[in-house]
Amino acid sequence: MPVSPRGYNPRMKWLFKWAFRLALLLVVLVVVLVLSLDAIVKTVVERQIRAETGLDAKIGKCSVGILSPVAGLENFKLYNTAEFGGAPFIDIPELHVEYDRAALSAGKLHVTLMRFNLAEFDVVRNEAGQTNIVSLLARTQATSSKNGAAKRASEPQFTGVDVLNLSLGRVKFIDLKDPRQNREWPLNIQNQVFKNVKSAGDFGGLALFIALRGGGNLTGSFFGIPNPGEAKTAAPPAPAKK
Repeated sequence: MPVSPRGYNPRMKWLFKWAFRLALLLVVLVVVLVLSLDAIVKTVVERQIRAETGLDAKIGKCSVGILSPVAGLENFKLYNTAEFGGAPFIDIPELHVEYDRAALSAGKLHVTLMRFNLAEFDVVRNEAGQTNIVSLLARTQATSSKNGAAKRASEPQFTGVDVLNLSLGRVKFIDLKDPRQNREWPLNIQNQVFKNVKSAGDFGGLALFIALRGGGNLTGSFFGIPNPGEAKTAAPPAPAKK
């Protein structure tokens, strides 16, 4: 019978063998998790939007940076409820965000670059005379009140966007009760750059800019009925020379 060398234990060989196999399995699982992370986040985001708004959301692609502070969505669509026709509400081909990781670890959301491309935004008035905007605001406010201050306190503090690259396609108003009131405003904003967007006032300025590009008649249409005297399609002013 062969004698094992001094200090050699066959059980140790078996233990190292299985420890290696276990480590290899863990590596494979980590790789699979990383490759599946975007799909997992995509599903979680869709479910969270449904819980917060009551609206169905579909995301074509979701990316979350592991080694770099980058996140984004592609081909995002938010759908109206049956009460508002069930058609798409918002169509966003791209939302790309680059953020300051150090600031986020300190509880602050500092966006260094945001690329936001909105292809279409549909405002729908239902048979009862209410728009989907008003309905969504009421629903989200109710959800926010229910969640309470604890959740809001856990959210990072927004400190601003250094560079915002904005592209906007068109806004439509759809009246389910009276289709004669339907309107469409092509905005035709492509890669318009805004810098240092930090406050509610800055976002208010962006809203004014968008409204002016839509002929100045957008805000009222979000919450009520368009002016019957408006043209069916309001042409935007000529783009400013750069």
